[in-house]
Amino acid sequence: MIVTETTSFQEHFERIGQTESAGWPDWVTELQAAGQRRFSQVGFPTTKAEDWRFTNVSAIAKHSFAIATAAGDARLATELAGQATLDDQAVRLVFVNGQFAADLSDTATLPVGLTVRNLANDLDADDSIATGRLGRQAAVERSPFTALNTALFRDGVVVQVADGATIEPLVQLIFVTTGGETAVASSARNLVALGRESRLRLVETHVGAPGETYLANHVTEIELGDNAVLDHHKLQGDSIAAFHIASTHVSQAASSVYRNHYFAFGASLSRNEILCYHGGEDVETVLNGLYLVSGTQLADCRTRIDHAMPNCRSYEMYKGILDNQARGVFNGKIHVHPDAQKTDAKQSNQALLLSDDAVIDTKPELEIYADDVRCTHGATVGELDDRALFYLRSRGIPESLARKILIFAFANDVVQGVKVAPLKKHLESILLADHGLPNV
Repeated sequence: MIVTETTSFQEHFERIGQTESAGWPDWVTELQAAGQRRFSQVGFPTTKAEDWRFTNVSAIAKHSFAIATAAGDARLATELAGQATLDDQAVRLVFVNGQFAADLSDTATLPVGLTVRNLANDLDADDSIATGRLGRQAAVERSPFTALNTALFRDGVVVQVADGATIEPLVQLIFVTTGGETAVASSARNLVALGRESRLRLVETHVGAPGETYLANHVTEIELGDNAVLDHHKLQGDSIAAFHIASTHVSQAASSVYRNHYFAFGASLSRNEILCYHGGEDVETVLNGLYLVSGTQLADCRTRIDHAMPNCRSYEMYKGILDNQARGVFNGKIHVHPDAQKTDAKQSNQALLLSDDAVIDTKPELEIYADDVRCTHGATVGELDDRALFYLRSRGIPESLARKILIFAFANDVVQGVKVAPLKKHLESILLADHGLPNV
């Protein structure tokens, strides 16, 4: 990688280091300083780097972003947060421009065994959950954007579930970005820790002011104890002119289950990375994703699962629907370590191209160093099935509606895997609206 223009961020680094970090523990200041040094050294990635070969972030590098403040457009933030709310009974934390908005959140009644805090308050607490955990998985060397997030984060969410606790209410995290006429950069740093034999359903929603250009650069670290189960859903619906960069780092102890369902509809350029590490035996990881892009949007989906222990399972299915001149990228890597015997891993990527100008770059990978495994991977790229289209038309269905039905059926295969009823209904309404189908 080569260093690109970072002058505007250097100014922000100096201000944060001199004023805003005052009062935080020394280890946090040192962590942020490490992020600053790393980003100053490498700058934004270029397409010369293998991991960024298909994703050109020069549009981000050319922008001069202001650091977002919690204020933003208060009226619009309230409206967007209300629209994003899935369940009035859920535990809800809202972050505006990466900083906690207590007046828009609902944490008044928490079930036994659940602790939720904003990161800024947690770092000031005597019983800080983040201490010893923050930065343990998401190293600044991992990615220039991880280094930038580490340098700039001011807040985020901390969620902890006690040993043996099953949390019934849905926990929803809503991230709103709005800067008005100013292009802002928002950096949330999140931590989720589940104790032994605990269960949680988590929904992460990202929205922004329509038409606004901004950078949402978020990092999440997740730790699952023995036999813990986390159902993690992410809905990315940022402004169509925005940039969304995010990485989720997951560490799984023995017999834990992590299910991630990712849905991307917004942003001019989005890149979502999920990195899972199996730290114990009998671990299960499920990664499902759906991206729907058109115009000149680019959606980059990347996954890596490290099978480091025996008798573990992973299942991946990512689907993309691309129209006009949109581009999609899928890079999924399954790394089976020498000791990971009896690994069972399956990976599938399917793309539906609705235009001759749409492009998909797909790269499913298997890297296997054990000899007693069962691993498969595959990718398919195609258009709508002419035979299925003919069948529907022969039943009296107009061609335009027949095409919409087939598109919906292709996408709905992923949506049906969602077990959170309000979210599933919300996703179906998005698909129906986007494709002009009657909502029946």
